Amino acid sequence: MWVAVSVSLGFAGLAVLAWCAFRVWLGVRRFGRELERTRLRLEPKRSALRDELSRLDDARSSQTPGEGVRSA
Repeated sequence: MWVAVSVSLGFAGLAVLAWCAFRVWLGVRRFGRELERTRLRLEPKRSALRDELSRLDDARSSQTPGEGVRSA
């Protein structure tokens, strides 16, 4: 009798763990889709920022060292 109860409880525990693992797997898939959607939405702004930083870096490197403010 005790063996049957132990085996039944073991299977019940495995079923609960399988259900939890399935829910985590679904959550990870949803999170991956959300990250992809966010990446696609932010890509144009990221490109614009990269272009702006490149433009500022080019303007900064074209200045001669005599220009600008010197620190004491």
